[in-house]
Amino acid sequence: MSASPTVRLASGAEMPQLGFGLYKVPAEDAERLAAAALGAGYRSLDTAAMYGNEEGVGRAVHSATHDGALSQRLQRADIFVTTKVWNTDQGYDATLEAFDRSQTALGLDVVDLYLIHWPCPRLGLYVETYRALGRLLSEGRVRAIGVSNFQPEHLLRLTDEIGVAPMVNQIELHPWLQQRELRGLHAELGIATEAWSPLARGQVLQDPVLAEIASAHGVSVAQAVIRWHVQEGNIVIPKASSAQRIAENADVFGFELTDAECERIAGLDRGLRVGSHPDNVN
Repeated sequence: MSASPTVRLASGAEMPQLGFGLYKVPAEDAERLAAAALGAGYRSLDTAAMYGNEEGVGRAVHSATHDGALSQRLQRADIFVTTKVWNTDQGYDATLEAFDRSQTALGLDVVDLYLIHWPCPRLGLYVETYRALGRLLSEGRVRAIGVSNFQPEHLLRLTDEIGVAPMVNQIELHPWLQQRELRGLHAELGIATEAWSPLARGQVLQDPVLAEIASAHGVSVAQAVIRWHVQEGNIVIPKASSAQRIAENADVFGFELTDAECERIAGLDRGLRVGSHPDNVN
C-alpha cells in the first residue's frame, strides 16, 4: 500500500484519508484485525466505546510501536486513533468520565480524535458534551475533536453556541447516499467529512455501474468505491474481517477514476440509508 494522503484538520492534526473501521468487530478479534490493518499499511484506526473493542485496538497499537525489531516498529505519532463517546454518557461531566475510561482502555497518553457518536437531539446534551470535548482538546489529551451523524441543524447550533465548528463529522456516506447538501455545509464550515459504511455494508458491491467501472481498472468493486471516496476528498474507514480483504481495500492508490466515471457514480445517489437516521437515535 502506498502511503495514504492526509487531511489537515482545523486543529492542525493530519488525519490519514484511509483508515480501518472496527464497528461490530468482536473484542476477541480486534487486536488481530487492527494489527493486520497496521501491517497492511493503514495508519488510522476507528473505534468507539460502544464497540467494546478499545482494549484490543490499544494492544495492537502498543505492539506495533514496541514489539519486534526496532527498524520495523512504528512511531506512535504515525498511528491515528479515533474513539467516540456513547449516547448514555453525554453531558459535560459524564463525557469527561467516559473519556477517562476510553483512554484507559486504549492505553494511550493522547487520543488523536474524539467524537460525539450521535447527536441524540431529544436528550438535548450535545452542546454540553462538545464543551467537554473542547476541554479535553485544550488540556492536550486529544489532538482533534468532532462529531458523528450530526445533521445541519446540529452543526449550526454547535457553531452558533460554541463559536467553533467541529473538526470532523463522521456520517453514513456511499454511492447510494452521497449527502451533497451536508457535505456542502462541511466545506463552508471547514469540517472534514468522514464516511462510515463507505460500501453500504457491502450492498453497493452488487451495483452494475460500479462493477463496470471496477472491471475497467482491473480492481474489485470495493477498491473502486474506496478510490471514489478518496477522490471526493472524504476520509474513509472500510471494515473487513480477513487480512486478505483488509490489504485489498488498502490497495487503492495505484489507479485513478476518470471524471466521466465519477460522474456516473454521482448519478447513483438514491438517498438510501443502510444505517439509522440520526433523528431516530436518542
